[in-house]
Amino acid sequence: MGLARSLRRMGVEARVLAPCDGPPPDESVTPLGNSLPTAANGSIAPLAPDPPAQLRTIRVLRDEQFDVLHLHEPLAPGPTNTAAVMKSAPLLGTFHRAGHSAAYQFLRPIVQAVANRLDYRCAVSEDARRLAQDQLGGRYELVFNGVELDAPSAEPIATPYPTIFFVGRHEPRKGLDILIDALQYLPDEVRLWVGGDGPETDGLKARTSNDPRVEWLGRISDAEKQARLRGADVFCAPSLFGESFGVVLLEAMAARTPIVASDLDAYAIVARPGLDALLSEPGDPAALAAALKRVLFDRDTADSLVASGLDRAQQFSMDTLAERYVEIYTDLAAHRKVRSPKRPQQESGHQDESRHQEEAE
Repeated sequence: MGLARSLRRMGVEARVLAPCDGPPPDESVTPLGNSLPTAANGSIAPLAPDPPAQLRTIRVLRDEQFDVLHLHEPLAPGPTNTAAVMKSAPLLGTFHRAGHSAAYQFLRPIVQAVANRLDYRCAVSEDARRLAQDQLGGRYELVFNGVELDAPSAEPIATPYPTIFFVGRHEPRKGLDILIDALQYLPDEVRLWVGGDGPETDGLKARTSNDPRVEWLGRISDAEKQARLRGADVFCAPSLFGESFGVVLLEAMAARTPIVASDLDAYAIVARPGLDALLSEPGDPAALAAALKRVLFDRDTADSLVASGLDRAQQFSMDTLAERYVEIYTDLAAHRKVRSPKRPQQESGHQDESRHQEEAE
């Protein structure tokens, strides 16, 4: 939806086709039916593989006659897969998944056949590119995710205590239990806001039932997330594995909130260690607590992370991402070979990806 907003500001008519549980959250969204929560990559993916959703997808694609279809996770069961098979317009596929894919491994001939219908392929991180290229073949342009820097900002939720904010699904790979374990190493005045829910919620709530430092927020709106990001003293992302790109870190940077996160490749791409965030060893509560304590009680460290993080977020702005995608859309709509980006890489430390910026095989 954020990308669609940026595209419309650039004069591109963009619609979002997706499953939608409840009323559409934005007038640009065309709902395709309800989602079906599906276990995937240690998490739960909201897919819509049912026949009614596919029929709605086919009908919308025929009625709207889009110039280009941009498929996020194009091989996922449901509307993106259906759109790839139907191919009513030139197809751009953006791959987000990292780690391991049983479907890619065991259904390789089928998913490769569908992938070969794509006219161009992008990946949001080096890990996502590596998985797709190893399992599917083809070439992929590295196009990082973006964050809306001009999104409406909410008034910060004030707190009189040093406060840590966590938001995400309560599942093993997100490391919330590690963060809760880290509280034992922190001063008693520290508070923890926990947003979201998941399969571990009840067990972790029981563990902290007698700890007044932990406030369980449940599912929160985007507006409340922004308000708590701006009100918290530090945002913590203690994930253990399975992350492909740290969008939530960019959101924290844009909200001027210092970050402590796990030292994962996907996070280090976004938040440069020691500059934009403090990164600690995954799964180590003591190391996580030490990093949190430094940010919470060392004002100079916190201020430095905020200043560097805000500058870093500018490099990943949604408008910059939209500019590159418009270049790709324009070439695809004109049935031309997609040209490599004219802009240099945003950071000299990035790997040379020029060999991946050719037309998809």
